[in-house]
Amino acid sequence: MKELELLSLVAKAADDKRAEDVIALDMKGISLVADYFMICHGNSDRQVQAIAREIKEQANEYEIEVKRLEGFNEARWILIDLGDVVAHVFHKDERGYYNLERLWGDALLVSLGEESK
Repeated sequence: MKELELLSLVAKAADDKRAEDVIALDMKGISLVADYFMICHGNSDRQVQAIAREIKEQANEYEIEVKRLEGFNEARWILIDLGDVVAHVFHKDERGYYNLERLWGDALLVSLGEESK
């Protein structure tokens, strides 16, 4: 699966669980960690976990290795490392505090299309 297809899959999985403010950042040339970051948030611990679980299940369905999943039990900031794409699923209360969009402000926003808005 190509990077942008994976990014779209991740964003759609988040959207399926009603993630809010779903954005993607093009991290090529900025970070060695991944080519794309997908950032979103949920309004409760349960919703944050549901979003992360759906991303993991969709990855498994397409036989995409989940290299690392961190923060699931705490449900404040769950990181899902899929290689070229890293998903950051925040609790609404934490997203503004960490403000990854500002931290990586030189990264370009990637259009996710209508299905993930």
